[in-house]
Amino acid sequence: MTKSVAGVLTGLKLPVERGCPFAPPTAYERLREQAPINKVRLTSGGEAWWVAGHEEGRAVLADGRFSSDKRKDGFPLFTLDAATLQQLRSQPPLMLGMDGAEHSSARRPVIGEFTVKRLAALRPRIQDIVDHFIDDMLATDQQPVDLVQALSLPVPSLVICELLGVPYTDHDFFQSRTTMMVRRTSLEDRQRAFAELRAYIDDLVTRKESEPGDDLFSRQIARQRQKGTLDHAGLVSLAFLLLTAGHETTANMISLGVVALLTHPQQLALITADPDKTPMAVEELLRYFTIADGVTSRVATEDVEIGGVSIKAGEGVIVSTLSANWDPAVFKDPAELDVERGARHHLAFGFGPHQCLGQNLARMELQIVFDTLFRRIPTLRLAAPAEDLPFKTDAVIYGVHELPVTW
Repeated sequence: MTKSVAGVLTGLKLPVERGCPFAPPTAYERLREQAPINKVRLTSGGEAWWVAGHEEGRAVLADGRFSSDKRKDGFPLFTLDAATLQQLRSQPPLMLGMDGAEHSSARRPVIGEFTVKRLAALRPRIQDIVDHFIDDMLATDQQPVDLVQALSLPVPSLVICELLGVPYTDHDFFQSRTTMMVRRTSLEDRQRAFAELRAYIDDLVTRKESEPGDDLFSRQIARQRQKGTLDHAGLVSLAFLLLTAGHETTANMISLGVVALLTHPQQLALITADPDKTPMAVEELLRYFTIADGVTSRVATEDVEIGGVSIKAGEGVIVSTLSANWDPAVFKDPAELDVERGARHHLAFGFGPHQCLGQNLARMELQIVFDTLFRRIPTLRLAAPAEDLPFKTDAVIYGVHELPVTW
């Protein structure tokens, strides 16, 4: 196919819903083949650069001349209503919206919470959590079971409880509110759950300030007190960042990973025969689904050339991690699910200084869930055809709402 001139304005409007549960929108492949960088229109109005190639996406995400601050003029937002803009510009950014030294300063103290040593200490507790919910599944006399409700949602919720030091007596409250925030409930219910959970976390930080324990909050409070910079509001915001970035995404990856493995039995057989292959399988599933697409948006702070395209200061850029992870120049036969591919260099967790803090925690959760679930319930199967499942197909976070399984 003859390549088009990179940088032309296409007819693509973002965000684009996924029409197929197991593939990117067809427009992605067509435009990527024409050129790795093009201009697109946003449904909210205006234009932005759409980066579809893997090499070009990495280049943008690693370049400090692109800002993550959503308050800046030109930042590509999918919604431009007055209330959203006012909220963005009236509040200090979360860590994901910081740049340069400010971002490094905010990120550095938290990195220690996700070291190999710290996560290794958490592994037995995650295993207990997973076993608990599988015990409940096996104990029920009613089938099919909705795996989303029974396993996918509660596991990440309770792992975050462990990370933040949520008392066990509060687990039910925490889990119910986090579930309500990501389930197909009304906007009013989600807003109420958000407000109640934020109030709870605010109170939890206050309690940790006077009664510290061995958890993320307590360690961050101790560090800040040593420096004389205790930031209560910042800790509450950090908790919400961990919650929103690590809960729904991990929950959806559990569900989608199970669907993919059950519908690719030869691939499933590879990891059940040799669990040492599960880490590779997790990387391939992350690449294959790339459930968060378009969240790696930026705005140029000065003129930059990427992939032969001149991007001017003030112009918005959207890196499609989904398109990049299906780039055949990097991943041969990307539509094929291959758990032995070894796709560690995918962009499902982003790239560069803003790469996901909790990526190794998410990997560990997924590995434990897949290994344990298929070992303990080897006859697990879908209770409905995969094509009939209620997939969540919006352009930002992709998942499945209900997953009936039986055995």
